[in-house]
Amino acid sequence: MNGEELAGPAGPKLVRLLYFLGAGFICVASINKWRDLQRKSMVLQQQQQQQQQNQENPANALK
Repeated sequence: MNGEELAGPAGPKLVRLLYFLGAGFICVASINKWRDLQRKSMVLQQQQQQQQQNQENPANALK
């Protein structure tokens, strides 16, 4: 056997393809969710920094 599959029923091959596509979908969804969480975390940190700066310098908050 040199890496080629023997001819057989298409059922198992189709199932493997569907598993592969499903795993790819799950990975892409997970990566997008992680990026979204990172983005939200950065926005929250920036807001907190701005609030701290506004509390330290109230004159800048009025501008």
